[in-house]
Amino acid sequence: MITGTIFDVKKFSIHDGPGIRTTIFFKGCPLACLWCHNPESQSREPELIFWESRCIKCGACREACGPGAIAADLTVNAEKCTLCGDCVAACYAEAREMVGQKMTAAQVMAEIERDVPFYDESEGGVTFSGGEPLAQPDFLLSLLQACQERDIHTAVDTCGFAPWSVLDTIRKYVDLFLYDLKLMDEAQHRRFTGASNELIFSNLRALSERGHNIFLRVPIVPGVNDSDEHVRRMGAFAAALPHLKQVDVLPYHHIAAEKYQRLGKPYELPASHPPSDERMAKIVQILQEFGLQVKIGG
Repeated sequence: MITGTIFDVKKFSIHDGPGIRTTIFFKGCPLACLWCHNPESQSREPELIFWESRCIKCGACREACGPGAIAADLTVNAEKCTLCGDCVAACYAEAREMVGQKMTAAQVMAEIERDVPFYDESEGGVTFSGGEPLAQPDFLLSLLQACQERDIHTAVDTCGFAPWSVLDTIRKYVDLFLYDLKLMDEAQHRRFTGASNELIFSNLRALSERGHNIFLRVPIVPGVNDSDEHVRRMGAFAAALPHLKQVDVLPYHHIAAEKYQRLGKPYELPASHPPSDERMAKIVQILQEFGLQVKIGG
């Protein structure tokens, strides 16, 4: 039975495609975007999160830790931690949380099918997001095929960084691609995401040339990709795609910084602030000059 690693299932989502949707978040991503608002999605493996604000310093987690990975100050020694989850089960205050669980395709479909009445009423469906769903191709394919058999609308939210063979296998079962476009410059893309954008561009062109429905999703990060010049480059590229339906510009926020702290990871994005309403309006205006349909938010 096919299994995959999931870190969240979001019900009644209205920002991940048309209508009311169920969003399934896959764990693991080939990119490491410095502004990533789901840092818990990057590693394929389960991770332990510590909510310091909830901790009541009772020490129950330390007593439950067989490997002795939790110190007197309740910090965790990552080298000793086996991710067994005993500290999570012992925590009365729910200050410790395990992120990521193995699920079978059947288990995920059971979650999806509970929401079918909402899809029918709102013309919604299911969105597979992450992390990166293409990084678990067999699991994703199984879910997409099951959704098609049940006539459930499917969307795949992807960074596009995967072999074309993966996209070619799953694309016939996808009703809508929510395709991330981050940076046009190759060097800048490597700097801020850890990978080249060449494969991302070629896969996007190939999907568009084959007539697939695509919404571009563009995170707007001040000081990274929000200059007029960069937005115009992006607009020209997007306008050349033959089957692009919409461009969603997504304003950066720094809520994720606290998530990095809970994971014990540094937040390495240079100091940045959310873009102003005026700046977002200007970006929309520039993109619309290329004849694109643009909206703020997903």
